[in-house]
Amino acid sequence: MAVLNDEQTMLRDMAREWADNESPVGAFRRMRDAAPAAGYDAAAWAEIGQMGWAGIVVPEAYGGSEFGYLSLGLVLEQLGRNLAASPLAATAAAASAIVLGGSEAAKAAWLPRIAAGELVATLAIDEGPHHDPVRIATKVTDGLLSGTKEFVAEGDSAGLFVVAAADGLYLVAGDGGVTRAVRHMTDSRSHAEVTFERAPAERLGGADLTSRVIDRATAASCAEMLGMAEQAFATTNDYLKTRVQFGQQLSTFQALQHRMAKLFTELELMRSAVEGALEAIDANRSDVDQAVSLAKAIAGDTLHLVSREMIQLHGGIGMTDEHDAGFYIKRARVLETMWGNAAYHRERFARLNGY
Repeated sequence: MAVLNDEQTMLRDMAREWADNESPVGAFRRMRDAAPAAGYDAAAWAEIGQMGWAGIVVPEAYGGSEFGYLSLGLVLEQLGRNLAASPLAATAAAASAIVLGGSEAAKAAWLPRIAAGELVATLAIDEGPHHDPVRIATKVTDGLLSGTKEFVAEGDSAGLFVVAAADGLYLVAGDGGVTRAVRHMTDSRSHAEVTFERAPAERLGGADLTSRVIDRATAASCAEMLGMAEQAFATTNDYLKTRVQFGQQLSTFQALQHRMAKLFTELELMRSAVEGALEAIDANRSDVDQAVSLAKAIAGDTLHLVSREMIQLHGGIGMTDEHDAGFYIKRARVLETMWGNAAYHRERFARLNGY
């Protein structure tokens, strides 16, 4: 478990309190039923911006707090516990691309708006049904970008895209040469097919920058997955302690105790791996890619297990829409595949280590 400083502890506690009081799972259910075009509650996103969370990875010179990725992960973890729908993870990943590769003009133009929560930004990377950053056909000719990106998170509302082309990353504003088509996914969140047709583009960097930014987006998704797994476990554990069957609480059955003990140990391993990846990014270590792949592989396997056990151990009620268990497993399945599933990252980890 990461050792937090006083500021990080306060940030985590603040995020947890806000998520529990202002954005419980019931708020996600209401958003799901209302089905706003953006895929999130605009008022809640405005509050997140006011609290400064959108600027956690933005330098202070551009209106951010520059708290780093571990701090961002602490917030995403707490939001993930309650399935809070917000474009925070996508916007932070896009901001990191501008910070790492943008010109001073690009930083001055976009980062203050991102830090203030005024602008939703996102990454547009993959062009097929699976994560594959090597196979990219999008091209830029004379400063104009053309290509199609599948399943872009927050693509419905983004005002700025960080787009992967064959030769690197580019910035594209969302108001010129951009066409969006809604993709309805099981998690009821924003996913869009985005087509760029000779859209004005500003170069951020080459393929090495693409890899670095994807690693940061992957680590952010792992933090959300950690929060979801933590809450799915806690909800299931509480249910077993109160549900009576055959005259006994379910938690007294040894077989169920063993299953919960396994989940607990897997969760502790998951936390270690996820926080390790976030700390590696903050320390700018040379093994960030390995740490991130390790975290995503473990996070994918663990959240898959915990979300499945949540439904099975709740029995019939876990299969109903009235219960929250279904929300967790649906969001889990999307996050497991986003930025590469566990198998993809196990293979990548092995390749990075020379196997």
